[in-house]
Amino acid sequence: MTLIPNPRDIDKFVDVLKKRPFHLLPAVNTLFNALLQHPHFKSLDFSHLCVSQAGGMAASEGTAKRWQEVTGSAMVEGWGMSETVAIGTNNPVTATSFSGTIGLPLPSIDIAIKDDDGNSLAYGEVGELCIKGPNVMVGYYQQPDETHKAFTSDGFMRTGDIAVMDDKGFTRIVDRKKDMILVSGFNVFPNELENVISLCPGVVECAAIGVPDDKQGEAIKVFVVRNDVTLTEDDVARYCKQNLTGYKQPKYIEFRDDLPKTNVGKILRRELRSHA
Repeated sequence: MTLIPNPRDIDKFVDVLKKRPFHLLPAVNTLFNALLQHPHFKSLDFSHLCVSQAGGMAASEGTAKRWQEVTGSAMVEGWGMSETVAIGTNNPVTATSFSGTIGLPLPSIDIAIKDDDGNSLAYGEVGELCIKGPNVMVGYYQQPDETHKAFTSDGFMRTGDIAVMDDKGFTRIVDRKKDMILVSGFNVFPNELENVISLCPGVVECAAIGVPDDKQGEAIKVFVVRNDVTLTEDDVARYCKQNLTGYKQPKYIEFRDDLPKTNVGKILRRELRSHA
């Protein structure tokens, strides 16, 4: 095992990867992205890389596609929370392409998609991802009310993630319940927008939020980091018009040099909302 104390120092990270073979590389989507942008990353030896493990935040199709083109390794996404001791589901590590799902529950873990009343939904229906297993916490310390709200009557913990499960048991995260944008009565999920916009040529990473709007209730604002200075707001808007239905198209597009992130690289949408 090689420990990288400061993965934000991409120069040193790439230098370390040059020095010894690496077989499994776990990272959040923004770190995979940052490595891909480094001028010397493509020259590394990827012949030993068996698994590229994504987690911690939603993996975007654009980043996954570029990662596999450069490394030859498919990005394998998993899901978990602090309340589930970081594990919950994962895609098979033998996957040869990015699935866009968080995979299947790990052994001894059960997951279900439920409505607000705690009823399990059918395959293909969108609801809240709920989880039960030996890895799941028993409650919040000295907060009985919060603990009660966190669990369904049949013992599943509510995760706050909106998801959908297919008939093979693979689950796709739609978004965080609290990040949903309400545009003229329609639910819009930032993850979907970010996944589409990440495929726009010249876009490195992006984040979508809802901002107050007198006519629509909320309007969509997208923050974009680009690696092509010729990319304009009109270019991004045109791409969105071609690939997103009308009410999902952003009203505002803002270019930034970088996006606010946590120490582990998760994009802070709440910080973007507070300064929007």
